[in-house]
Amino acid sequence: MESLSFLGDNLVTFWSYTAFANFTYGHLIMILVGLVFIYLAIAKEFEPMLLIPIGFGILIGNIPFKDAGLQLGIYEQGSVLNILYQGVTSGWYPPLIFLGIGAMTDFSALISNPKLMLIGAVAQFGIFGAYVIALSMGFEPNQAGAIGIIGGADGPTAIFLSSKLAPNLMGAIAISAYSYMALVPVIQPPIMRLLTTKKERVIRMKPPRVVSQTEKILFPIFGLLLTCFLVPSGLPLLGMLFFGNLLKESGVTRRLAETARGPMIDIVTILLGITVGASTQATQFLTLDSVKIFALGAGSFVIATAAGVLFVKFFNLFLKQGNKINPLIGNSGVSAVPDSARISQTVGLEYDSTNYLLMHAMGPNVAGVIGSAVAAGVLLGFLG
Repeated sequence: MESLSFLGDNLVTFWSYTAFANFTYGHLIMILVGLVFIYLAIAKEFEPMLLIPIGFGILIGNIPFKDAGLQLGIYEQGSVLNILYQGVTSGWYPPLIFLGIGAMTDFSALISNPKLMLIGAVAQFGIFGAYVIALSMGFEPNQAGAIGIIGGADGPTAIFLSSKLAPNLMGAIAISAYSYMALVPVIQPPIMRLLTTKKERVIRMKPPRVVSQTEKILFPIFGLLLTCFLVPSGLPLLGMLFFGNLLKESGVTRRLAETARGPMIDIVTILLGITVGASTQATQFLTLDSVKIFALGAGSFVIATAAGVLFVKFFNLFLKQGNKINPLIGNSGVSAVPDSARISQTVGLEYDSTNYLLMHAMGPNVAGVIGSAVAAGVLLGFLG
């Protein structure tokens, strides 16, 4: 009998350590969210490079366990997941992502038509609009700043800024930012159609001029000096972005550029996605603040898209016939590269199958990358 009692006690103890014994409805909700992310990535091909790591990370983070000092969870000091997560909380991963982005980005469209930089700048109104709304909803200024950056549709920038200003909200902010980046094809087209006329949608733009190699080399150097002298707090992101681009354009560091835009950015994306996803433990993530952040993220994204389109319409009032800009590229001022530029192209082709807007849209699109990093630097400078 004693042996049976001993075995029964061991089974009870074993059961108490299983996920079944510690499971809650919150964990079920988050696991379903993770499965939705994976479904959207595979079935709909919405940002699969991001949503699959994040979705699977959500599954990892919401397998419940008994807190018995086993160092399993992402929030337990010394655990493997916690060590990997330090790349997020300490802001290591986002600059490395920006290095890879710089090494794969061609700024020719922006260099050939510098006024497109204005569209990328105006689209950042979504960030500051969400900041003001977040303040009115009761968030602290530093939290509001971190939430507002979602409007830039730039996941690495959102993670970088929230790690500095509002670490306790970073999971919700990161998931919101990446969710809306993935939903660009769903959110932006209705706004673009609503705010433009059929006549505006078929405006043809002049072909971009050919940009010399010298201009391409000088752009990251002067871009760094101009933006970082203005906003030094944006140096970790902007410095790595322009450095990566110089590696690409110099012509003599091809191996370094290929490493930055290939294996390195892939590895960092995997680590960032899986740890950000795992940080969404139900006990930490399912709060009223998370719901508010998702609502504010949607609002800021809508504001950014609308601001870009409306600005082009306004700017066209001052441009001569033949120099006008198609307002459909206004949406690409957000920094979801290259998805928002592709949406400009897709919607434009619906109304004129011979009007190719992609190269034009890439100008404000890459300007949006710079703009969101500058906006993050401004917020960090004022609120950090």
